[in-house]
Amino acid sequence: MERGAWRTRYGRGIVTTASRRWFGGRDESRRADAQAAKDAAAAAFYELDTAQRDLRISIETIAAADGSPAARQAAEGFVALGRRIDEVSHVYIEAVDAHDLDRVDLEGSVAARAREQLTRARDELVRVQGELDRFAQGLQPLLDKAETQLARVAPARERAKAALLAASDALDAVRAKGVRADDLAARLAALGPELTKLNQGAAQHGVQETVQRADRILRDAEAIRAEAARLPERAAEIDRRLVSLRTRAQALRNRADRVDPVLSELRRRFSAACWQDLQQVPEEAVRDVARAEERLREASAAREEQRWADVTALIEAVRGALDATDEAVSAAQDRLTRLEAVARDPQEEVQRTRFAIRDAQRLAMAGRSVPEPRHAAPLDEAVARLERAVAGLEGRHPDYWHFLQEMEDVRGAVSRVVNEIRTERGHA
Repeated sequence: MERGAWRTRYGRGIVTTASRRWFGGRDESRRADAQAAKDAAAAAFYELDTAQRDLRISIETIAAADGSPAARQAAEGFVALGRRIDEVSHVYIEAVDAHDLDRVDLEGSVAARAREQLTRARDELVRVQGELDRFAQGLQPLLDKAETQLARVAPARERAKAALLAASDALDAVRAKGVRADDLAARLAALGPELTKLNQGAAQHGVQETVQRADRILRDAEAIRAEAARLPERAAEIDRRLVSLRTRAQALRNRADRVDPVLSELRRRFSAACWQDLQQVPEEAVRDVARAEERLREASAAREEQRWADVTALIEAVRGALDATDEAVSAAQDRLTRLEAVARDPQEEVQRTRFAIRDAQRLAMAGRSVPEPRHAAPLDEAVARLERAVAGLEGRHPDYWHFLQEMEDVRGAVSRVVNEIRTERGHA
């Protein structure tokens, strides 16, 4: 295209500013002036159009990064300014279309009118150009802030994509070792729609939302990668736990078989109150161990199918069941041991409880001539309970188990008084 020719945005075709020669003295001068005015108006129109396009990019940048009232006001101001630009552009286009300066028979008076109209159109274009420039200068702080915000988007997006790639590679590496990771693969696939939105960018979703989405993708992808990397070790640990639980279940079954002799000893040497609550332990232990072994078989099947979450849940259930069974089986032997000890020498429990009461009484009297009634009353009751429990040991078949429980309860009541006193004095 030759110098001075542009295609307008209004579909008017090429505005040619190439000069041509006329002959005829004064008319020639008027035609030349009109052509010069046309060239100047075209240049002003082009500059204004270019500036408006540049400003539109700035407004879009601000809108993508800033949702503040100032940003919305700037967008509204740009729309209003755009209407004024359209108005002066329309005047310019009409002036250009009204006069064919290339006509050979163009009269000088017509050329003069054309020059005047084109000059006025140019002046209006330049005036609005000035408004646009001032408007753009006023936007600079908002634009600087928006560009700073937008600068965060690209690094955040790249970090998120790198994390997704690392998670995918980790899953491939795990599968290569024969370990499935279907749940992790499903979680990774679920990030696909989020990645699509991330790629759509801040222009569509805003800077804050885009950066937050990138951070979420990053965290989720890193979690998937880390879990995938641990899967082989996790599988090995699950195998070890399954073996250990099978061994423990078998040991508990053997121990449950030895509860009956312990119960027989309790029945022979102590009153019914000391062992009646343990009567069902052997039967319940065998039943509970059988249930645990059934769950272990379910866990093994889940392990073969690599349903890791199910395996973990079953293992925890088995462990809890075996813990409860272990406690129940141990209770019989522990009961016999404690009852034998108190039957030989009940004074050890008595002295232990008396010491706790006396220690609490000394604390209650520290710095006082008389104790606080709310402290003295439960301590006096503890003494009375101790004496009643000791008196209950007289007779042919004392309830040693009740005695032991009463001693524990008395010491617990005394401990609560001690804690109350220390708390009050600590806040004083």
